Amino acid sequence: QVQLVESGGGLVQPGGSLRLSCAASGRAFSRYQLAWFRQAPGKEREFVSGCNRNGDTTYYHKSVKGRFTISRDNEKSYLYLQMNTLEPEDMAVYYCAAHTYECAGYGCFDAEGRYDYWGPGTQVTVSS
Repeated sequence: QVQLVESGGGLVQPGGSLRLSCAASGRAFSRYQLAWFRQAPGKEREFVSGCNRNGDTTYYHKSVKGRFTISRDNEKSYLYLQMNTLEPEDMAVYYCAAHTYECAGYGCFDAEGRYDYWGPGTQVTVSS
């Protein structure tokens, strides 16, 4: 099992940057395939970005590609999301999630139902 806790959310102006962190506790962090999802008010939760076990393969939703960067530190058991050039449409609660399925490709990461473990979320507000 793994427990996930996000941090780093807050209020930022359009065009600004934030770095989200997800701290994991439990064993064998490197076993997990990881992702960030987000949920805006009145909308369904959506995939943002994912990375494989050693972090050398990453995936992004088209709405954030080129602006967001996912990374992980398996020694420290952390997942990160660097968010640049933030837009009002990025405002949401951001969640990190983990699963252990043996799979690859975008479809391995964007399906919410694959994930066994979720953090409680961190709020990102983009407003002037």
